[in-house]
Amino acid sequence: MNSGREGTGRRLLTRSGSWAEARRISEILRKETVGGILLLVAAGAALVWANSPWSQGYHRLSAVMIGPQSLHLNLSVSAWAADGLLAIFFFVVGVELKREFVAGDLRDPARAALPIAAAVGGMVVPAVIFVAINLSTGHGENLGGWAVPIATDIAFALAVLAVLSSHLPSALRIFLLTLAVVDDLLAIIVIAVFYTDHLAPGPLLAALIPIGLFALAVQRGVRRWWILLPLALAAWMLVHASGVHATVAGVLLGFTVPVLGRHAAAEQFEHTMRPVSAGFAVPVFAFFAAGVTVGGWSGLGEALSHPVTLGVIAGLVLGKPIGVLGTTYLLARFTHASLDEGLAWRDVLGVALLAGIGFTVSLLIGELAFGHSSVADDDVKIAVLLGSVIAGLLAAGVLAARNAAYRRIARIETADTDHDGVPDIYSPREG
Repeated sequence: MNSGREGTGRRLLTRSGSWAEARRISEILRKETVGGILLLVAAGAALVWANSPWSQGYHRLSAVMIGPQSLHLNLSVSAWAADGLLAIFFFVVGVELKREFVAGDLRDPARAALPIAAAVGGMVVPAVIFVAINLSTGHGENLGGWAVPIATDIAFALAVLAVLSSHLPSALRIFLLTLAVVDDLLAIIVIAVFYTDHLAPGPLLAALIPIGLFALAVQRGVRRWWILLPLALAAWMLVHASGVHATVAGVLLGFTVPVLGRHAAAEQFEHTMRPVSAGFAVPVFAFFAAGVTVGGWSGLGEALSHPVTLGVIAGLVLGKPIGVLGTTYLLARFTHASLDEGLAWRDVLGVALLAGIGFTVSLLIGELAFGHSSVADDDVKIAVLLGSVIAGLLAAGVLAARNAAYRRIARIETADTDHDGVPDIYSPREG
């Protein structure tokens, strides 16, 4: 199934990309490994505390109110983590999105077609599964959570891939990153369109002023934090007051950062902000979002009988891989395109399973859909955690086997090169 070199005239669904692109992907993978570990530790600590004899202390801490009431910013600590700290995460996502569309793989419509289509398929199928399960069980009141299983967590997914990708082809890694980036873009649109309860046009229009000034400053090469930070905070506050989720402000600000030209700053901003996002903002959000009191095995068993829990788990574990892999296969079938040389459909299956790791955005959508600490929101947390673990383990099993296969091929190639001094230029590993 992986036949067809680019030189044969057949279109390739995946490409290994340039050396610069491959190196950038490798650097992101290394950074996200640390971020994924911190995310896992924070979520684990929250679960342990929330299910310990001192669980009330965890919930009291989450409910502590901080901020000026006069600015309508007297929010709980957990709300600050979701609305405030995640804006940093989405700023980095915005910068990454712009880089991909301006200077990365997504600037080429032919190359962007696959991850966009796969991301759409990976959204539609989980949503349909969630809706079908809740409607079939007579729980139409839960349909607001249809978007919970549609999002892939970049940090977790890339962290798993980074651990297992010593010999996996670069085309596979680039495919996952572009898929996750497009997935995030679509999730942002869903949050802005479907999870805005009330819209205040005045503050939203006013937010265009600091966003415009921020854009003007970065486009002219201004890098002083004491200029940019107040503008970013003003934009965040106005978007928050408008009723649109405040994290959208982070995305919009990220879009303004120049990627090319004399004042290109995307790489610098990403280098500065990614450690803050992956090392602090997302783990803190995970700590306050993942702490659900399960209530022992009986509580877990009861939660697993709820349609929200079943819908989210089925959406992540089954819907995501079916959507991603199915869309990729249909695209290959009807466009007569092939995978990049050296890739097999089992490789794509591994990435499709990885796409079922939903955490950060899934937990956020759960809170927006059902309200923080509601019964349904607790079901979402349990489902996202279990579903992500199951999807991650399944993906790890497939990708570990594929990585071992590519490692054996590399050893054979090395032995052949040592034997005759000529490397095999059609190496399946290199693609």
